[in-house]
Amino acid sequence: MENNSNKEGKSKGKLLKLMLKIVITALCFWYISKKIDFSDVWIALLKANWLLLGIAVLLYALSKLLSAFRLNIYFRNISLFISEWDNIKLYWLGMFYNLFLPGAIGGDAYKVIILNKKFKASYKKTTSAVLLDRFSGLLALGVILCAYAIAVINETLVDAVMVSGAFVGVGIFYLAIRSFFKDFIAGFWPTFFWGLAVQLCQVICIYFIMASLGVPLQHEWILIFLLASIVSVFPVSLGGGLGTRELVFAEGARFFHLDPHIGVIISLLFYLCNVLSCVWGAYYIFNDPLKNVDVPAGVADLQPEVSEKGF
Repeated sequence: MENNSNKEGKSKGKLLKLMLKIVITALCFWYISKKIDFSDVWIALLKANWLLLGIAVLLYALSKLLSAFRLNIYFRNISLFISEWDNIKLYWLGMFYNLFLPGAIGGDAYKVIILNKKFKASYKKTTSAVLLDRFSGLLALGVILCAYAIAVINETLVDAVMVSGAFVGVGIFYLAIRSFFKDFIAGFWPTFFWGLAVQLCQVICIYFIMASLGVPLQHEWILIFLLASIVSVFPVSLGGGLGTRELVFAEGARFFHLDPHIGVIISLLFYLCNVLSCVWGAYYIFNDPLKNVDVPAGVADLQPEVSEKGF
């Protein structure tokens, strides 16, 4: 009876979180609708250059490919050896879960569970790997944001704060890994530079989106995008920041005296790039991404299989 009560409690908790995300997303779009005319947004979308948008989609997909390479470095740090191709398939499935199944198991949690079942990999270590992967991406995002803040704001005090913030951020992350996640210290610099590559691909993606709309390539839009990306990290809305990202774009455009309509369009097109890149992960729902992986002899006998409830 107690187990059933726990299951019901968890189910209600997940449903409540999903409903809260739906409400927050709806409120964001309601607020935006009071500030802009969505019919103008639709007209501008129809006039976009779809060839340039196609390139933007490919750049976003490339950024996710580089993210998969980064994560595999962390896996190798804990002696979890997966081929790059198998890891990419698993990563793409996780992307699909994160974007399209917000009320179900998250993509990161799924990766941890399937790696435990396949390799008897430690929950603690694999969880640390996927979380550090996220934080290393956030660190790279912060560093690039500091660079664009210096370029856009161009004030001595702001420049000093941004440069100091970038170095302090890198230093704190390095010391945290060295102190608490020693298994991963060898991968710190490789994952940091892969993270920079990931974020730069997405920045270039935004430039192509802007070009497709005939928008001047102003650095202010990139700074707004980077701020919106940080906000979207917090899982408070649907689809990895849907609604909250558009809100930041609209308000950021107003702050820099830009057109908020254009800001919302850029944000929605970036979300479209995300959808078109992630949707292919659905294939691996029905086709085990690790079915061709050879499990080393004796791994199956290392420990009894842990159920998903143990996660």
